[in-house]
This record gives sequence, C-alpha cells and structure tokens, in this order.
Amino acid sequence: MALLVLAFIVIVLLSFALVVGITRPSQDEKAIDRRMEEIHGSVGDGAKISSGSNASFFKPEKASSFDWLDTIVRHYGFAKRLQMRILQANSAATVSLLILSSLGLFLLGYAISWFFAPIVLADLAAGALLFFLPYWILSFKRSRRLNSFNVVLADTIDMLARALRAGYSMAGAIEMVSENAEEPAASAFKEVFREQNLGLPLRDALMQLLDRFPSLDLRVLVTAILVQKDTGGNLADILDRTVFVIRERIRIQGEIRVQTAQGRLTGWILSGLPVIMLILLNLVNPGYSSILLTDPTGRKLIYAGLAMLAVGAWIMNHIVNGIEV
Repeated sequence: MALLVLAFIVIVLLSFALVVGITRPSQDEKAIDRRMEEIHGSVGDGAKISSGSNASFFKPEKASSFDWLDTIVRHYGFAKRLQMRILQANSAATVSLLILSSLGLFLLGYAISWFFAPIVLADLAAGALLFFLPYWILSFKRSRRLNSFNVVLADTIDMLARALRAGYSMAGAIEMVSENAEEPAASAFKEVFREQNLGLPLRDALMQLLDRFPSLDLRVLVTAILVQKDTGGNLADILDRTVFVIRERIRIQGEIRVQTAQGRLTGWILSGLPVIMLILLNLVNPGYSSILLTDPTGRKLIYAGLAMLAVGAWIMNHIVNGIEV
C-alpha cells in the first residue's frame, strides 16, 4: 500500500513538473511582457511615450540567455547606448553577451600576457585590448552598414522622387522604395512603412529611421521631407536638389580619401613599426630585450614608449581624418 502511495506521489510530482516546464513563458514572451509593462507604466504615469519607447515597442529586443544581467544593466546609460549601436549594426548580439564576452576576453588577455611577461601594467594593457575587441567588432559592423546605406541612399532618394512624380502618395512612394531599393536602404524604408501602417506619424517614423541610421545624408533627406510637409512645395524638386548635394558630397569625400591615403598609411606604419621590430628582433635573437622586462628602468621605458606611440597615433589619426565635408 505504501509503495502505491509513493508511486502516486512521484507521478503527481512528475506531472506537475512537466506541466510547469511546458507552460513556462519563453524568452520572447518574457520580453513582450516586459515591454508591455513599460508602455502601460508610461501611460499610467501620464508621461508621453518618447521616440525611444516607440522604438522599443516596434523593434523588440532580442531574447537573451542572460536575462538577469540585462535586468541589472538595462537602466544604465551605457547599456542603452550599446543597445542602440547593436540595433544600428543589425547584430545578433545582446548587451549582456557583449559585457560577458568583454570580461572573458580581458581575463584571457591578462593571463596570456602574464604568462609571457609578468608586468602588471603591460598585462592590464593586453587585457584592455581584448576587452574592447567585441566593441570594436560591433563598431566595424556598424560603420560598414552605415557606409553601405550612404552609398545607395542617393539612388534611393532618386527613386523616391520619381515615384512622387508618377503620382504616388508619400506612403506609397516609401512602399515602392522598400520593395525596389538596394539593401540596407530597402529594409530601412520597409521599417518606416510598417511603422506608418501601425499608426505611427510620419515624423516619428522618420526620426526613428535616423536613430537606426545616424547618417548626415539621411538627416538632410528627413529635414527636407519634414520642412516640405510643414511649409508645402514641390517635394520631388526638393529631393532632386538633395540628391545632387549628397552625390557632390560623396565625390568630395572620395577625393579627400585619395589625397590623404599616403598620410593614413604612414600613420599605420609609424605606429606599428616599433612593436613589430621588437617582436622580430626577439624571434631572431631570443632574450635580446629581456633587460627591458627585468630591469625597473627598462619597464619604465616600455611604458613611456607605449604612451608616446598611443599619443602619436591619436594625433596622426585626427590630422588625417579631421577633414569633414
């Protein structure tokens, strides 16, 4: 009898655990509930929902395996800026994943550097380089996507102007652009069209587009559309002039990059040559620079040399890339 009761209790507990496991909300459902609570909380407090709140409503955050860390850092400014950069890079990463990856890479870089050269500042510098590696990769993807968007933006605006001349409304022209333009402009304007269909005003949809693609050329386009919407005028002619300005700006930027190519290459060579020569000399003659690692004065010289290299690279970068059009 006792065995039957025990078996019944075990079956009930297993059934309960199975039901709990099946009915437990998924990561996406948790994210949806969290966004709905934020929206209801903003409305309940009588506060106007900002553009950022609308952006989080229309563009849900990716589900993360580290919800506990997302909950801790989500209210901090750096996490919001990092989330915006992830959105701009169209990356599959999350804020928590980037933070944990950076911490893991920092420990890895520090351990490897300490194994070869147990110098605290040098080990911390090696760890810091790997710590910022995920952020640099994200910035590279963001820059590449923005550059791709800027390359096709002029043709996209030209297509928008032709659609307006053909008799399309502004919403219809945006839909046509989203279907026929090149990527990533097509997906960007498709998001604008989708948000308009969901009831978001054109001004807010365009401002959110600027958040996703912080491009100076796009800002010119959005300003032209919003000014024409308020004051009137022939929008197709305005867009034609905007396309001319953007194409001239791209042409001048290309000429500047050609003229400064030698300076940029010289900066990279001068910044990396001392480090590369030190590594090569130690490979050819092992122990050649061991005195720099063991003697206190040698360590100070290493710190001073690295600091001067960093300052020189920063100055050359600002001299070459400080020209704006």
